Amino acid sequence: MEVNVDRPTRFENHRYLGDKRKQVVYDVDAIEPGDEEIIDELMATEQFISFAPDTLPEARNRGYRLWSRQAPAVEEQASE
Repeated sequence: MEVNVDRPTRFENHRYLGDKRKQVVYDVDAIEPGDEEIIDELMATEQFISFAPDTLPEARNRGYRLWSRQAPAVEEQASE
């Protein structure tokens, strides 16, 4: 998978970041150009969470759902 944006400082080793306010998880590696401000705003508010292990199933286990714009791509990958 091609990384579209740089991962946030101190989170270079984390692919998934969650928004505590919305219970949404973002796949930082799949953020499209133009959507970077979402991650920037999340980091500025300090209302984020990272997961260990850094996986989508772990985020879902904690009650987070994948951001709706990214969900179709994940479903497509799973069906291949």
